[in-house]
Amino acid sequence: MPGKKKTSSKRAPSKKKTALAPDTSIATLGKAKIPSPMPYCRFVDHDAKVDIHVREELDPNQDESLRLYFEKAGPREHTYFDPSKTKCAIVTCGGLCPGINDVIRAIVMEAHHNYNVAATLGIRFGLEGFMPEFGHNIWEMTPHDVSNIHLFGGTILGSSRGHQPPEGIVDALERMNISVVFCIGGDGTMKAAQKVQLECEARNLKISVIGIPKTIDNDINFVFQSFGFDSAVDAATQAVQCAHTEATGAYNGVGMVKLMGRESGFIAAQTTLAQREVNFVLVPEAPLELYGPKGIIPALARRIQQRHHAVIVVAEGAGQDLCKANGQTDASGNVMLGDICSILREEIKKYFKEQGIPFTLKFIDPSYIIRSIPANANDRVYCGFLGQHAVHAAMAGKTGMVVSKMRGHYIHLPLSLVTAKRRKLEINSDYWRAVMETTGQLAYRERDGERIDICD
Repeated sequence: MPGKKKTSSKRAPSKKKTALAPDTSIATLGKAKIPSPMPYCRFVDHDAKVDIHVREELDPNQDESLRLYFEKAGPREHTYFDPSKTKCAIVTCGGLCPGINDVIRAIVMEAHHNYNVAATLGIRFGLEGFMPEFGHNIWEMTPHDVSNIHLFGGTILGSSRGHQPPEGIVDALERMNISVVFCIGGDGTMKAAQKVQLECEARNLKISVIGIPKTIDNDINFVFQSFGFDSAVDAATQAVQCAHTEATGAYNGVGMVKLMGRESGFIAAQTTLAQREVNFVLVPEAPLELYGPKGIIPALARRIQQRHHAVIVVAEGAGQDLCKANGQTDASGNVMLGDICSILREEIKKYFKEQGIPFTLKFIDPSYIIRSIPANANDRVYCGFLGQHAVHAAMAGKTGMVVSKMRGHYIHLPLSLVTAKRRKLEINSDYWRAVMETTGQLAYRERDGERIDICD
């Protein structure tokens, strides 16, 4: 008698499509006519382009890659602003991240030593610093002031969250006679910078607005590695190592580490690949089930019964559909997350007790330590380039853009592109498959011999 035919667990192939090419052009304030004061230089043509093929960055379901042309970063032979009459401002917003001070230092040093600008002003405590009602002082920054700040974490200027009206910010820029404003921050800051640029344009003000994208979650659209991410992964691996030590130091030990990642699981995934002692990794992009054939709790129990220890890495935004979130938002407009780690700890305790499995669980949340550390060597190099290229772009009269690195090239990206959506981890990718291979977590699921789709 023929055996029962098994049902394939493979997903039906998704319908492919072709994405529309986005606008990558960069706005300028006018023709650059003033010879650059750079004492030594290999200049880049004013409209020099870099051609890069992209596919998943636009839409993972499209068939073919698109060839996009991005403006190349670097010093131009002519500047739009007269350096001797140019005042710049730097503002840092949002949460802390390794490398902010390095970017500040690079901007101040480049503007002073290579362009001889009239002044570089530090705006204190984020966008609040532009608003008279907060009373924050303005800091005229010199190379001496910033000479050692890269040795410390955080931001020497201070930061804040919350929305400030673009009209008020532009009013302050006019009052202070500022020609260039450098905005260092994440997705919300880039959206605010875009509104400021549009307000300047509406008033016909010749003010350059340049963004330097900062997000420890690595979730800004078209910014494939934000500064501080490498340092954050370094610190996170140390926490995972501690969790592994705790787990192996007890019979049936479980170490759980909570990492940053509101909507994107890049830190959790990269840490898992860097510290190959993680047995389960949970990210916002991958569906999370507690029980059933795909349930994390029974899978953990099987792991414990077989190996007697386990390490779980949890991105803070994972499994939010299981949390009783109240829908409230923080000062930046982000939805306040539910505590998935508390739910996991309670459910693990309940299930293991019902199954008669003794265990010990140690929970580690290193989030604020990771955010506050100084940048490592790789990030310092990256921050230095970002700061220098931001000054080059501003002095050439570019505006409404951010500096970034893509496929080894430093480029200019329009603010409209980086604010279009949040960048997320693609779980139907070779990268995520490598993460699943590293953890082996799918091997502990209930299954009937069929292969498991890594997207499930």
